Order: sequence, then C-alpha cells, then structure tokens
Amino acid sequence: MSDIADLDALRAEFPILFRKTYLNSCSLGALSRRSEARLDDFRERWHDMGASAWYEHWLGRIEELRIRVAAFWGSATGEVALLPSTSAALSVVSESVHAGGRNRVVCTDLDFPTLAYQWAVKPEIELVVLKSPDGIHVDPEQYEAAVDERTLFLATSHVFFTTGHVQDIARLADIAHRAGAWCLIDGYQGAGQVPLDVGATGVDFYTAGPLKWLLGGPGLAYLYVRRNLIEGLHPRITSWFAADRQFEFNLEGFAYRPDARRFELGTPALPTVHTALGGQEIVDEVGIEAIVARNRHLTEHLVGRCHEAGFGLRLPDPAHRSAIVMVRHDDPAAAVRHLAEGGVIVDHRPGYVRISPHFYNTEAEIDRCVDVLASFRG
Repeated sequence: MSDIADLDALRAEFPILFRKTYLNSCSLGALSRRSEARLDDFRERWHDMGASAWYEHWLGRIEELRIRVAAFWGSATGEVALLPSTSAALSVVSESVHAGGRNRVVCTDLDFPTLAYQWAVKPEIELVVLKSPDGIHVDPEQYEAAVDERTLFLATSHVFFTTGHVQDIARLADIAHRAGAWCLIDGYQGAGQVPLDVGATGVDFYTAGPLKWLLGGPGLAYLYVRRNLIEGLHPRITSWFAADRQFEFNLEGFAYRPDARRFELGTPALPTVHTALGGQEIVDEVGIEAIVARNRHLTEHLVGRCHEAGFGLRLPDPAHRSAIVMVRHDDPAAAVRHLAEGGVIVDHRPGYVRISPHFYNTEAEIDRCVDVLASFRG
C-alpha cells in the first residue's frame, strides 16, 4: 500500500473531509486551512492597507505563485503566464501565432469542449475532430495520420476529462513538430495528479490551473510557453499586465514584456492567487511522486470495489490510468443526488458517475462511496 507520511495530519488540513466523504477532486479540489490562512492574510491587508497593499505585498504574491508553478511543472519562471481561465489561455495562444498558410486544427471527441470551441468559431479554421475507437482513448497513430503540412495546431488534453486516460504528450509534441505544427496541451485535468515536466515533453503550450488537483480554487489558469518561442509571438489580445514598463502608463509606447508575461490578460484574481499558493505549498510538501503513488493505490482500490459491486466501468488500461474513474449508471444524476444525501460528494457526466479520489482520501471513504452507490440502482 502506498502511504502518505502522517496522513491524519495531512487530512486535518482539509475541513471538508470531516464533514463529507469527498471524492470529487476532478471538479474542485478540497480547500485547505493553509489556503484559508493565505486568504485571511489577503483580507486583512485589504482592510489595513487598501490599494497600497498592491505594491508592498500583492504583486509579490503573484510572482511567488509564478515561481512555485514553474518549479512544480519543470519550467523556467519566465515561461509562465497567469490568466483568468483556460478559455482565456487558449484564446491568447490562438491570437499569437502566425498561420503561415496553415488552417487545420486537430483535436479529439474526448477533449473538453472549450478546446474545440476555440477553433470552431473561427471560419478560417478547419477543425478536425478525431474519433475515439473505444470511447476511452485516441491512438497516437490517429494523430500521425491527421497531422500534416496543413496543420496549424495539434490541440488536445493531457488527461481526458470523462475517461481519465493519460496521453503521451511528448509523443504528441513530436508528431506535431515533424509536420511543422504547434502542440497545445490542455492539462487542467492532469497537473497535480500525474507526473509532469513540461520542459522535457517538448510541447509548445501547456495550460493548467489550481481549480482541481492543485487545491487552489477557481478563477485562475497557468500557461506555459516554450522559452525559444516567446519573443516571436505577439498576442493580438493584450492588457497592461502584458506591457513592458507596465507602470509608465504610456499609451503610445506599448512594448511586450520579454517573457511569458506578455500573454497575460489583466489583473489576476488575487483571492485565488492566495488560495492557490496555499494549495501549491501542500502539493509541493507532499511531492508529486508520493501523490501519484497514493492516487494509483486509491484508484486501484476503487476499481476493485466497483467490480465487486457489479458496476461497469469505462476504464483506460493501467499504463494510461489516472484518478478519474467513470462508473456506468442508467441515471447518474439521480445517483449523485442519492450519494449527496448520504454525505458522499462525487459528480456525473452523461451515462456515468465520476469518482475522483485524491491523495488525502482513504480506502474507507472509497468503500463508503461504493456501498452507498450500490444501494441505489436507479
């Protein structure tokens, strides 16, 4: 069994675990006392200092988060931009590249809709949506066949949100680059629950954020842009945070920042900057290797209990499995309501109950979830 050192002390950081059986980290990570303390500090400085807190504290907190994110996912600090959402990150990327006669974007029918919507509204783009052969994954060979000299982006997910399948993004980056295309990865479902070294993958752009596995709440996204690409990219949507010499307020002298901050879109959500710092501190202290091992153990336990209870699963093979488990159900919305009435918090997607344990969960919580679900067959 994969253990977390002093699991009881770690669980004490998360009040929701003492109120509910919480197995829904793929929708929203649990709020920690560490994040609450950071948020309290933000509030008190607002009360005490007003706008002057920007210069003495809050700009520093933004940079502290940027540094932590870079260290966590394996990039230089100058390769990290902070944005309000993945949608915003995708938008600024799409408005930064020169098409050079290319007009195809390749994604899949398993990607979160935002990824495809970004390109579907652009009449000049031919959107190619690869179909999963089994409803669980997409074969790398399908990308190989679809990505060619007409392709502008290979744009897909690190982890598919309704199957939990983990893609080999280094291989996808290689496929894209051999055809002269960009590789854009939506990693919001992955960062914090799977191993990640963005600099080593070769991807050009990677988005993630604190909402889910990184335990920091909504209102913020992180964008990685490969260092040797930055100076050649000029976003056509911008803000004063993207401007070099930001505080000169010169309307006629705009120049992009020399690093990934040129992709930023205005004042970031400071409350989430603070809660994200608290969550990231915990993730860093536990360590991604320990988190991955613990989550693998919990997922295997969950899969075994679901099989024992007679539930069908939509499940990737073990080599590509994450802590997202899809349980077939005739009425998943009603099942999730039944679980909530029993104090068990999960989520649903069409045809499935989605259960997503994280490193702070226990085998007993998983057992309770499966038992309560088994008591309601719809």
